[in-house]
Amino acid sequence: MSIDVLLVDEDSDVLEIVQTFLEQEDDLDVTSEADPETGLEMALSGEYDVVVSDYKMPRLDGLELCGELRDRDRSLPFLLFSAREPDDVRPAADEAGVTGFVQKGTGTEQYSELAEKIRAAT
Repeated sequence: MSIDVLLVDEDSDVLEIVQTFLEQEDDLDVTSEADPETGLEMALSGEYDVVVSDYKMPRLDGLELCGELRDRDRSLPFLLFSAREPDDVRPAADEAGVTGFVQKGTGTEQYSELAEKIRAAT
């Protein structure tokens, strides 16, 4: 059975790369969305098992997106995938109800870590 992942990031190049790596995993089916407000509506549709979002986005950042989801559906796992330092984000992320955090970096190990966190959260 596959895990349906909603990936939200305003950078379409990042979306493409992350989706490509995650879909190399047999059990992950990824849908990507560049507009965080559309991503919120998609997440509320009930079609996804987990949301993975960038932190810094225009109009609605990752923490605001998580907060909106938590106001309406507390059970949907929400992972931040951000270039920010974990210690800089963790207090606000915990307050918003973020399930987990993976730091973006160079190399491909970040995608394996993200895939494992997705599995653990669902």
